[in-house]
Amino acid sequence: MAGTGPQGRAERRSAGALESEVLAALWATDKALTPAEIQSDIDGGLAYNTVHTILKRLHDKGLVLRDVDGRRGAYRPAKNAAELTAEAMHEALDRGPDPIAALQQFVTGLSPREEEALRDLLGGNGP
Repeated sequence: MAGTGPQGRAERRSAGALESEVLAALWATDKALTPAEIQSDIDGGLAYNTVHTILKRLHDKGLVLRDVDGRRGAYRPAKNAAELTAEAMHEALDRGPDPIAALQQFVTGLSPREEEALRDLLGGNGP
């Protein structure tokens, strides 16, 4: 949600933040949503045209799918949140010169709960 700046003007959210809010609204339901439904789900008074533009950008990136029902289009996520996060992690590893070093750094920052989950996933959680 956008806050207000020092002069009382509304602060603009970045395109990435808006895209994240729209994706969060889509992930929160099992049905496809129209731009108007998404607009009403998101706090902050976004204009319908802004929501529609964000959906078009997400569609162009392959992050949402558009279901056409008559003249109304409804959108649903192409991937769930976990799939999208995992994809971003893979892309980040692929960008760096040493993915093993990056993984080592990543693992050292895990919480005990996350570390335990990782051990369970890798089958290394002993008796």
